[in-house]
Parts: sequence; C-alpha cells; structure tokens
Amino acid sequence: MNSDDELDRRISERLLDVLIHAGLILALVWLCYQVFSPFLVLMVWAVILAVTLYPLCRALARRLGGRQGWAATLITLFGIALIVTPTAVLVGSMGDSVHQLVHDVQHDMLQIPPPPERGAAWPLVGERIHAFWSKAYTDLPALIKSLQPKIGELAKTALAMVAAIGGDILKFVVAFIVAGILMAFGEGGARASRAIFGRIAGAERGVAFTTLSTATIRAVAQGVIGIAFIQTLVVGLCLLFAGVPLAGVLAGVVLVLGIAQVPALIVTLPAIAYLWMSGGYGTVEAALWSVLLFFAGMADNVLKPLLLGRGVDAPMPVILLGALGGMATAGILGLFVGSTLLALGYQIFMGWVQGNAAGEPHAE
Repeated sequence: MNSDDELDRRISERLLDVLIHAGLILALVWLCYQVFSPFLVLMVWAVILAVTLYPLCRALARRLGGRQGWAATLITLFGIALIVTPTAVLVGSMGDSVHQLVHDVQHDMLQIPPPPERGAAWPLVGERIHAFWSKAYTDLPALIKSLQPKIGELAKTALAMVAAIGGDILKFVVAFIVAGILMAFGEGGARASRAIFGRIAGAERGVAFTTLSTATIRAVAQGVIGIAFIQTLVVGLCLLFAGVPLAGVLAGVVLVLGIAQVPALIVTLPAIAYLWMSGGYGTVEAALWSVLLFFAGMADNVLKPLLLGRGVDAPMPVILLGALGGMATAGILGLFVGSTLLALGYQIFMGWVQGNAAGEPHAE
C-alpha cells in the first residue's frame, strides 16, 4: 500500500471517528433536551428571578451576618406571599367572572343595556354594531341560540385559559423556590456563567457578555416586567374591591398594556366612568374609588424612576414581540420569559456586532 492510500485510509478513519462522536453528542443533547424540556420555561424564569433579586439577597445577607441561605429563604417566602397571593385572588376573580358569564348565557339571565342612539352614527361600523346591539337588547335568547356553537367553543376556551393560568401560578411558586436555591449559591452560579461565556466567546468577551447579560436581564425584569406586574396587581385589586365587573380580565389587559409600555389609563378611565354611570355607588364611594383607580393607572410613572432610572436599551417592539410570542408558546409564564429572552438575545447580538466593529464587545 502506497503512502497516498495510507493517508486516505487514516483520513477516512479519523472522519468516521469525528462523525460518530458528533452523532453521539447530538443524540445525548437531544435526549437531555427531551428530559429537561417540560421544565425549561420554569427553570429559565427561575434563573431570571435569581439574577434580578441577587443584589437584594446579597444586601440582606450582609445584614444577617453573611448568611446567604437565610437571606434567599426570606426573599423567597416574602415574594410568594406578596406576589402570588394577590395574583391568585385576581385569577380566582377572573374564573368566577367567566363562570358567571357562561351561567348567565346558558340560563338566559344575561342583561344587556340598550344601545346608545349616537352609536349608529359611528363611521364604517356604527350601523352594524348598533343593529347587533339592538338585537341583543330586544331578543337576547334568539341571538344566543343563533351563536350557540361559537359561544360554546369560546366558553370552553375561556375556562381552559383560566385553568392554565392557575397552573402557571403554581409554576411561578416553584420557580420562586428554585430561584431562592440559586440565590443561596449565587457566587458559584456567577463563576459558572463567566466560565460558559468565556468558553463560547473567549475570556475577554466572556466577561463582557456576562456583564451585558446580567444588566439586560435586570433591566427588563425590573423596568418592564416588574413595573407592569406591580401596576397590574394594584389596578386589579382596586377594580376587584370596587366591584367592577370582570376585574381579573381587565387586570390581564393591564399586564399586556404595561409590557407594551401603553398607559393603564386606557383601562382605568372607562372603569371610573362605569362607577359614575352604573348608579350603584354613592358620591363619596365613587369619588374615592375614582381617585384610587386614577393614581393606580399612573403608578408606572412613579415606579419607573424607582426601579429602573433611565430605561431599557432594547427597543420596545422587541420586548413586546418576545412577550406575545412567549405567551403564545408557554402561557402567562412565557409572557415574562419571552420578553426577557428576546431582549437578552438582541443585546448580546448587538454587543457582538459592535464588538467586531470596534475590536471589543460593549453595550450601546
């Protein structure tokens, strides 16, 4: 056998070894993903919570004599009590509202107010809306009967959505517990993150990308998701205790609007109008709830300077697309995870682009 044949044989054997090793590695990665995929969104949200709350954990640990585990435990318990409990109340209200609506429709107990005459003058859709509303007001049972298949499907979808939200609350509690465990071992996690980024992008860029990732996660979690979530709880509880119908549903609308950076006054101002027009509230009571709802709708203007300062570098369309895409794929928990991950991916990509152009990675 000549030298060329021997070289070809060695190259073939080496290539075959490489392909076998690569195939085994891919198979192992795929199997690991199949095992881990049911917990993927939950674990990502736990990491986001841990990264966001870790500075608070370190500050509390210093006051407790360096007891990192105790600090993480206290933050976890406080977070579950402060966030999950009001959320469960609002979700319960949403479920009750949907159940009551379905019950009223099925038993012909739903009351529809008469349509305003000026509604027919609205451009393009005014006449159609006025005709549909008039039919619902004069003969609601016949209208419900004509729409029965669609109403049944919508009712099933709404009830399934409420049940899914209840499951997401349980996942949120578990994610908070996992985040507490991660915070208790925060120093090791930080070293592991730097090692991973360093292995992927090199030592110098690894440190820069680690810093950029941490800053982006905290900025989005605090400045967008945190503000929207806190405002949702405040507005939702005000709507609930004021007795406004569909308080839980309206709170969900406030959450999406908050992530999209749209003022919550779009929801609270019509709710204030309902308080005065329904006739079920006294003047003092209506005035009190109106003031509370108005300031709750403006709460983001106070929370932004406290939680964020100058704002998030990622464009709002990126955050909104991440939130909507995450909600479509993973429910309410995906709403938070998707917005953070897409903003993080955008920032890392832009840091990589600018680092190649300027010779070193850096944030905008």
